[in-house]
Amino acid sequence: MSDARPTTTIGVSIPIPAPHGEYLQQRRDDFGDPAAWQIPAHITLLPPTEVDEQAYAAFRDHCAAVAAAQASFSVVLRGTGTFRPLSDVVFIQVARGVSNCEALEVALRSGPIHRDLDFYYHPHVTVAHNVPADALDKAFDDLADYSVAFKVGSFHLYELGDDSVWRPVHEFALSGD
Repeated sequence: MSDARPTTTIGVSIPIPAPHGEYLQQRRDDFGDPAAWQIPAHITLLPPTEVDEQAYAAFRDHCAAVAAAQASFSVVLRGTGTFRPLSDVVFIQVARGVSNCEALEVALRSGPIHRDLDFYYHPHVTVAHNVPADALDKAFDDLADYSVAFKVGSFHLYELGDDSVWRPVHEFALSGD
């Protein structure tokens, strides 16, 4: 008899609003990224993390408390960046709202779920990953002049489905001062 509890893989992120999110997903698909339509365009706050039912319930409450303490803020996405050669990723840079994203990330990881990071937290929107070098170069060049601004009024809790698609399951409105 196994003592293993069933787990759910979750993540927390700021969704990129329409039509910008869909545009970035389409571009990700154009660059040949196999995950383009499995992962909505987003700024990660908590990377994929396995949780059991008890921790998940406590974490949802924690998310609500974090959202209640954080005011809405503006984000500007501008230009491209890369993590190469450390990681074969091209992304859109967060040019404004970085400190707000960092504050949310720290607050979310300070609760009932402990999650070590593989890399230092750097808010961004991935536009190419798991693609050949020439596709990474194309993504970097094609989106170098990309720029968009939007207001962040919430973050989403996502679950990874059995079909490897990330779906939002709860929205937490930012309601702090």
